[in-house]
Amino acid sequence: MQGMNLGANRQYPGAPMKGVMNGDNGPHMPPPLTQQQYMNGQQMRAPPGPGYPPMPGQQPGPGGLGAYPQPAYQQPQQAKRLDPDQMPSPIQVTQDDQQNRSGIFCTNQKGLVPPLVTTNFVVQDQGNASPRFIRSSMYNVPVSQDIMKQTAVPFSLVISPMARTVDQEYPPPIVNFGDLGPVRCIRCKAYMCPYMQFIDSGRRFQCLFCKATTDAEYFQHLDHTGQRLDRFERPELVLGTYEFVATPEYCRNNTLPKPPAIVFVIDVSYNNIKSGLVHLLCSQIKDIIQNLPVDQGQEKSNMRVGFITYNSSVHFYNIKGNLAAPQMLIVGDIQEMFMPLLDGFLCTPEESGPVIDSLMQQIPAMFGDTRETETILLPAILAGLEALKASDCAGKLLVFHSSLPTHEGPGKLKNRDDRKLLATDKEKSVLTPQTQAYNQLGQDCVAAGCSVDLFIFNNAYIDVATIGQVSRLTGGQVHKYTYFQADVDGERLVKDIITDISRPIAFDAIMRVRTSTGVRPTDFYGHFYMSNTTDMELAAIDCDKAVAVEIKHDDKLSEEEGVYIQAALLYTSCSGQRRLRIINLSLKTCSQMSDLYRNCDCDTIINYISKQATYKLFEHNPKAVKDNIVTRAAQILATYRKNCASPSSAGQLILPECMKLLPLYVNCLLKSDALSGGSDMTLDDRSYVMQEVMIMDIPTSVNYFYPRLIPLIDLDPTQDPVEIPPPIRCTIDKMNEQGVYILENGIHMFLWIGLGASPDFIQKVFGVPSAIQVDIEKVALPELDTPLSVAVRTIIDDIRTQRHKCMRLTIVRQREKLEPVFKHFLAEDRGTDGSPSYVDFLIHMHKEIRALLS
Repeated sequence: MQGMNLGANRQYPGAPMKGVMNGDNGPHMPPPLTQQQYMNGQQMRAPPGPGYPPMPGQQPGPGGLGAYPQPAYQQPQQAKRLDPDQMPSPIQVTQDDQQNRSGIFCTNQKGLVPPLVTTNFVVQDQGNASPRFIRSSMYNVPVSQDIMKQTAVPFSLVISPMARTVDQEYPPPIVNFGDLGPVRCIRCKAYMCPYMQFIDSGRRFQCLFCKATTDAEYFQHLDHTGQRLDRFERPELVLGTYEFVATPEYCRNNTLPKPPAIVFVIDVSYNNIKSGLVHLLCSQIKDIIQNLPVDQGQEKSNMRVGFITYNSSVHFYNIKGNLAAPQMLIVGDIQEMFMPLLDGFLCTPEESGPVIDSLMQQIPAMFGDTRETETILLPAILAGLEALKASDCAGKLLVFHSSLPTHEGPGKLKNRDDRKLLATDKEKSVLTPQTQAYNQLGQDCVAAGCSVDLFIFNNAYIDVATIGQVSRLTGGQVHKYTYFQADVDGERLVKDIITDISRPIAFDAIMRVRTSTGVRPTDFYGHFYMSNTTDMELAAIDCDKAVAVEIKHDDKLSEEEGVYIQAALLYTSCSGQRRLRIINLSLKTCSQMSDLYRNCDCDTIINYISKQATYKLFEHNPKAVKDNIVTRAAQILATYRKNCASPSSAGQLILPECMKLLPLYVNCLLKSDALSGGSDMTLDDRSYVMQEVMIMDIPTSVNYFYPRLIPLIDLDPTQDPVEIPPPIRCTIDKMNEQGVYILENGIHMFLWIGLGASPDFIQKVFGVPSAIQVDIEKVALPELDTPLSVAVRTIIDDIRTQRHKCMRLTIVRQREKLEPVFKHFLAEDRGTDGSPSYVDFLIHMHKEIRALLS
């Protein structure tokens, strides 16, 4: 299959798994399947040994030797292909992990691999941080750079410093040392943690990161084992994650901060009036701002809010509580943006409730008859930045914007919409910003601790690649609602805004990752800005975002010591307290490759590779980026085969247990919209999913690359509570026309209805007698008073709650116009653009591995 074009199409898989077939031939190996079971009548090149099925000889297809084998479901006469059911399955792997590793996960051991992100577990922090905050691609780090090079497994961390804990887990405790401030190593500045060793009767401690000793003003006697007597009363000596209250020297201008603020920046041009957006926002603001985040241990939120509207000029509002009515101040000169109002712009919803209510009635009336279609954008964001700077606080701008900023002024953009360039060597010309103005604005925002979330309501090209830079550099996010109509999409938007402002968030943050000697962090991926080589500057980071960091060797490691990692996030909490969140992780070191391969986290590897590859697309040709991923995956698996697997025939594909889904996930990554989106999507959609991949935490990326396919037809509506049915493999082979299925990947949600679906089910859920009569234009199910209707709607709501955004529901009927869109997300199947199916790709990987081994 040397001619296989692995470029290709789209959407990718998710969960890490354990299971069906073991490559390490350990004691838990299931018996090898018989030759007959594999062969299924097909001539094999080699007798099967233990491990995976031998790969069949390539049949010359219509296109000569390099042509793809047609998937079996398209060509029944070729049913002798490999049986997809014998391939490693993510469904099986997640189920096995859930069965074997759910319950309590105790973090008291160095280098302990955590359960998969898809498993329900409760973390007991006993010295290493919860895997919700930090995961490593490997938990046994090779002692030398040489082993790292040979295996090609990336050593990377994916860090979600503000991740939510689950019920029964304690949030990180807050430690206050008063004027003394956090205790740190005198040389490398690492913070006090369980890895520090006390010496000299407790008067000094030795740092495990850099080996320096520091005199401790922080004294306590030691017991007979050399441990401090008070260690169980001190979170920083026994826990993997905790927070220190910061002193003024950790603050801007050495001054303790004010509580952060949220500023609503609303485009009131014709498009947003016509779609109903402005009316909707103004009618819902009162409810939205009731959801401002409340800090740990606080009764209520003391965050303030402010309002700006704009079209071709910018309008500020004074909402001071003692005013009879709100006051509007207009800045018409958008070349020189300034803040016309010092007092009364930011207020709490309590002190200014009636004035805000009055303003929300006036805005739709003031702009209701507008004919302005040309808008600005950059000056409006700058207005929000100036407002926060004048109020001397950090915060977040929520910008509600509708069209390409074509009005004369700073940040004016031209239309360069040419989707034919996607998936070609020229795509970076339209995926990189057309001007540096928004990048500069992003840097100015970070410097002031101002994060920007863009809510985009476009009916045409809006250049997300350029305007999205402000969100990328400030730790923000783009939310996109193309062809928005308030009556159809309004509820979804309001839910998204509430999620956005209510979730745990760190403002005006800076994060540094420190490592013990012998390794160091080298590459960083995510939404932040770096003005030096060590610090990630984040105007904000919330619980749903992650950053990825690659670690490289700069010296040999010792086998006894291990590798120590400390991520420190300095930030302002939503109540205005300056804090440091410290996240510690200890890993083992190894000199045997087999130890590395036994202790990897495939989901972390894929999350990291996806971020790195997305970033590389801005500089390199897309084919080279994708070929590089395939080559690397082949090298990882070939090195395992050569050095760790027991000898077996060359016709056998043998995969390490914890990486047996690597070929599937790599194929899903290559086909995903972020890497391979072609001219069947818009430039803005492509830029949007690329940005989404850059901020995804691991649970999100698992589900994005391998979507969940959930069968509904056998639902038991009497269940209490209703539970989401277990997913099935993401392939058309597992679906039938009597079925109804939900497919979701965190960005899209489809409800597919088979033409042969039971009339009883259709009647109870859709209120019509047959599948053909279902109204597929609707974006919500009818609210019928049947247990089945309630159950299906509950499942849809539960799925949305598990994801970070309220996905729009798209109803797809079998054999109708939207079905190809739905099928595009069936990750195991061949892509409409010819990208390989899972089985095809496994065969291709096997060839690549054999080529490397020979």
